Amino acid sequence: MAETISDLRDLPRPAAYAELKEQMQLVMDGIDDPIAGMATLSALLYGGLGFLWAGFYRVVPGDLLRIGPYQGTLGCLEIPIGRGVCGTAAAERRTVIVDDVNLFPGHITCDPKAKSEIVVPVFGKSDDLIAVLDIDSDDTGAFTEDDRTALEEIVKWFRTAA
Repeated sequence: MAETISDLRDLPRPAAYAELKEQMQLVMDGIDDPIAGMATLSALLYGGLGFLWAGFYRVVPGDLLRIGPYQGTLGCLEIPIGRGVCGTAAAERRTVIVDDVNLFPGHITCDPKAKSEIVVPVFGKSDDLIAVLDIDSDDTGAFTEDDRTALEEIVKWFRTAA
């Protein structure tokens, strides 16, 4: 069955995320592979909502985040936990929204077109941090509490898969 990604950019964000979550659940029905989930969610976010970059940095030994499935331009290959927006979200185990990445102390520039960012921690079955979901926009102030709430809900899928 060929899957298509719905263009959700014209919907209000809460409605767009509800549609995206439903589409992910349909596509991933019966699948419990976290890498497949990361690849699928990256494609849905990037294609459906038109973000500049959408993807995952996976937790690997050595207190590092390593690039995982993503959509967009090349990302940083590794980010130390505790550095930059992704590393901060991982270290603090909380979602971080940055309205202007140029004002975030220690921001790591992977794509100079990125202006704002949201990073959501992703937990596995045992409440272990397995990754962070990183989404970049080429607009400042692109992310709100609506994004935080919806994305935190969507990544709960990984608690059943990882």
